[in-house]
Amino acid sequence: MVKAKSQKSKVIPCPVTAIVEIIGGKWKPMIVFNLLTGKKRFNELQRLSGNPSARVLTIQLRELEEDRIVKREVFDQIPPKVEYSLTARGKSLNEVLEVMAQWGKQHG
Repeated sequence: MVKAKSQKSKVIPCPVTAIVEIIGGKWKPMIVFNLLTGKKRFNELQRLSGNPSARVLTIQLRELEEDRIVKREVFDQIPPKVEYSLTARGKSLNEVLEVMAQWGKQHG
């Protein structure tokens, strides 16, 4: 059994639920997959991920930051420059996402 990341420490009956809670949804897997190749700026990540709205992408990135999957780096310059990259925890999703990509190529 796996503990969820809630304040109530509920028990999740299936370990797959833990990963789905973190990278589940329409955009998060694509965001993480595109960051596997290195740092990306917001607009590049938006374009590569299938053009989610700026609002949706911002929300998804913030949630991935909270889950320690994505790191946001702000550079002190004008105009502001922000880059997103994977943390070590985010990089550990590499094998999972590669298998998902292979499955998608074969069955998509």
